[in-house]
Order: sequence, then C-alpha cells, then structure tokens
Amino acid sequence: MRLALVFVFIGFASTAVADPVVGMWQTQADRKGQTAFVQVQQCARALCGKIVKVFNPDGKPINHKNIGRMIFWNMIAQGGGIYAGRALVPAYNKEYDAQMLLSGNRLTVKGCFGPVCQSQKWARIQ
Repeated sequence: MRLALVFVFIGFASTAVADPVVGMWQTQADRKGQTAFVQVQQCARALCGKIVKVFNPDGKPINHKNIGRMIFWNMIAQGGGIYAGRALVPAYNKEYDAQMLLSGNRLTVKGCFGPVCQSQKWARIQ
C-alpha cells in the first residue's frame, strides 16, 4: 500500500513541475501557407517536439508526410526562457543547431547553420 502511494505521489510531483514549454503550439505559416500543430513534451531530461497535425492555407486539416515527425529534440533549458538543442527543417530535410525563446504564449524557434539563422514565432494552443 505504501509503495503504491509513493508512486502516486511521484506521478503528481512530476506533472506539477512540467516545463512551461510543454504543450501544443501552432507554427507560423511556411512558404506554402501551411501551418502545423507541434506537441512539445518531456523526452528524458530534455524537450522534444513532434508535428501532430498540418493545415492548408484555408485552415483545413490535411494529410502530410511530416505528421508524426520529430522536428526538435535535446532542447535543454538555459535559463531566462531560453532553450538550446537541435531542430529539423522539413522543407530542407536538414538538422540545425536551434534555440527557442519562450515569452508568455509565444515561442520563437530559431535554427542556425553557421552565421545564417531563420526563425518562426509559434502560438500556444494548450
């Protein structure tokens, strides 16, 4: 009985300290006007994000080859709402060093290859 209570307490404690980035985010529109929902979750000691839904420019859900694809991983909190890790840019099918900056319900996701960087602003859904 006591062991079961310990596991229940550990479960509550781990959900109570969830990282503020964990949740569902909507991406900025890509060059085709498509947006995606990205589920951000704890993956071991870091954060990762997976595309769970894609929408056409009219906002209608579409089947897309990137659904289910991990687009960032090993994102480690650096302090001050900044995270650093790796990201995939599906349009180029390339991995890059990446950073995220959390500011309220906005998440700026930036990938860099050497001195060249691109970023997107995402909006929290949940």
